Amino acid sequence: MDTRKQQMKATLQRRIDALRAELSTLSSDIWSRPELDGEETYAHDTLVRFFSQEEEEQTWTVQSHYKLPTAFRASWGPAGGGGGGEGEGEPVLNVGFLCEYDALPGLGHACGHNLIAEVGAAAAVGLKAALQENETELPVPVKITVLGTPAEETTGGKIDLINAGAFADLDLVFLAHPAQQDVSFLPCVALDVVSVKYHGKASHAAAYPWEGVNALDAAVLAYNNVSVLRQQLKPEWRLHGIIKHGGVRPNIIPDYSELEFYLRSPLVKDLCDLKNKAEGCFRAAAMATGCRVEITYPYHAYHNILPNATLANLYESNGKDLGIQFPEQPATFSGSTDFGNVSSIVPGIHPFFYIGTKALNHTEEYTEAAGAEVAQLYTLRTAKALAMTAVDVVCCPDLLRQVREDFGLAKQKHES
Repeated sequence: MDTRKQQMKATLQRRIDALRAELSTLSSDIWSRPELDGEETYAHDTLVRFFSQEEEEQTWTVQSHYKLPTAFRASWGPAGGGGGGEGEGEPVLNVGFLCEYDALPGLGHACGHNLIAEVGAAAAVGLKAALQENETELPVPVKITVLGTPAEETTGGKIDLINAGAFADLDLVFLAHPAQQDVSFLPCVALDVVSVKYHGKASHAAAYPWEGVNALDAAVLAYNNVSVLRQQLKPEWRLHGIIKHGGVRPNIIPDYSELEFYLRSPLVKDLCDLKNKAEGCFRAAAMATGCRVEITYPYHAYHNILPNATLANLYESNGKDLGIQFPEQPATFSGSTDFGNVSSIVPGIHPFFYIGTKALNHTEEYTEAAGAEVAQLYTLRTAKALAMTAVDVVCCPDLLRQVREDFGLAKQKHES
């Protein structure tokens, strides 16, 4: 089987290389037309078209607007398993690859989601080629599913898809994210977003200030309360935000103000403590000013990513075979992603990859780097490593058992 695995890995690399131009165009088209979360119609259509046109025989089954307006699903298989299949009752191993493609306001693809889409597409078509060539050698029937997952940057499209049942039949999930270096695993933290609205009473700020109830004062006090609170927060907790609305004219006492804060902690179970502390700051500001306060959580909470040592080690081994260098792994990372919620229900991996720049994500410099030709070498190399990792698990039932055991242990550890 080791010889067969090596042949399969060579096949998928050749297939990805053969589609280099098409994959680069896919990424470039998405990069050149950045769309905000939930509005990714062009990216959706571009990816749907790519999978609809990929080869004339044994094509993908593509579902556009899958459960969300800008989500899609492309599936192929099952294949292999000694001639077995879904119809004969033999369990099918469904391998999932995820594509993100939303951009940032004012910056475009400053987080490189166009490259995430390319990696997911490239890894999927590469694995498909390897499976087609070796169907009779597979120990179980294998299916490939690609999910287009919109709105990662804010509302959590993956969580909406989880709630809609899109991940119910997946056994493994793969996604890779651009960064400043290659890392097989980063402990992305849990995140919740809180919206705070103060309602006061308008009045002429010069003639009758005593008649007003100043909602801006409440917002300023709340902001300062949070700043003081940070001195007593755990070092790995994060609490940061903005004042979104503070009034309309200087001579009118503001009757309405609004803030938005992000709350982050290493584990989702710790968010409750952080939320209670923050809400104390917001309510105190309302009491001090006489305003009425509304505190809501408008979006889904993002979970921390659960580690999977088996998948991470396989990915790192395959990456090294391709020339990827893995420097010392960072001990902490304060970023968040809705992939954390996926990792809580399906074994998966979310490595980060270098794209040829040390620029930081969410900057204009990274936007430029995400659309540069030099990023293609690193992006396609990462796609190969993901697909090769899938081959390892597909071909070895013992590895699949280890992946599932890691998943179960991680859930127990992080939920206790």
